[in-house]
Amino acid sequence: MTRFTALNRRQILAATLASAALISSPLAFAQTPARVSRVFRIGNQKGWLSILKARGTLEKRLAPLGVSVTWTEFNAGPVQLEALNVGAIDFGDVGEAPPIFAQAAGAPLVYAAATVPRPKLEAVIVPKASTIKTVADLKGKKIALNKGSNVHYLLVKLLEKNGLKYGDVQPIFLAPADARAAFEKGAVDAWVIWDPFLAAAQKTLEARLLADATGVANNRNYYFTSRDFATKNTDVLKIAIEEIDAIDSWISKNKAAAALELSSVLGLDKSITEVYVGRAGYGTKPVTRDILAEQQVIADTFFELKLIPKKLNLLHAAPVDLK
Repeated sequence: MTRFTALNRRQILAATLASAALISSPLAFAQTPARVSRVFRIGNQKGWLSILKARGTLEKRLAPLGVSVTWTEFNAGPVQLEALNVGAIDFGDVGEAPPIFAQAAGAPLVYAAATVPRPKLEAVIVPKASTIKTVADLKGKKIALNKGSNVHYLLVKLLEKNGLKYGDVQPIFLAPADARAAFEKGAVDAWVIWDPFLAAAQKTLEARLLADATGVANNRNYYFTSRDFATKNTDVLKIAIEEIDAIDSWISKNKAAAALELSSVLGLDKSITEVYVGRAGYGTKPVTRDILAEQQVIADTFFELKLIPKKLNLLHAAPVDLK
């Protein structure tokens, strides 16, 4: 979790310098009618937050509070969490698993908000002509997955539900691009993956969906911040969550337009983003103790698998009341 490439380090440094430049520049105080007294530094991956950024609605709502907004794009959730840890950003989006590794490493993050469950956005897939017909058929098979990710947890729980143990399969730890290549060449028997990679494999490789996370894992997306920022900027976080939820609502009612916009953002064919948008769940709200309890189960599972070095207590990881 704490080991990142030089590129990732440069990305974090760039975010820090960009934020410092904004704060020190006279232009920062001329962007809104109100004097800018605070800066809200958002880290984002390509996706939902890209649409919010393009709309500019968050900036408009925060301007009367004297708050300016900066955006820094990251290529993965763990890099965003490292950026939070070194003080380069204040807020970001991430899946279920990366924040658990960050917390195990001592990162000061808290969960600000969570989406509704999105179990159809992750699944186990097999080649179209595979003889594997059920999850039980995975026994002894080679399964590609991203180590320590949301799909790692999905695989463990899916096997349990179908009478298998994690040790009954052969996990092959590969990043999505390498996993796809192995899947195409037949070097692995199955692949556990999330959208939009999942939709792309179904559309372009004719991969067959063996099982998604329905009834096994909620697969929420999370929005995180630091305890210090949450304590001092409750008003900013409340508005940010409201605006993200508004984007969710817009996408749910305008799926064709959203798929087109996401296809441009993600560089994917619209037929792929249509599948992705069509099976997502929509709605983002402040984190509750029940949602933190879901994360606790994942953390406990990762500890049992020796993926994290210590047991975690996540009930302290909610920010101040944002309702």
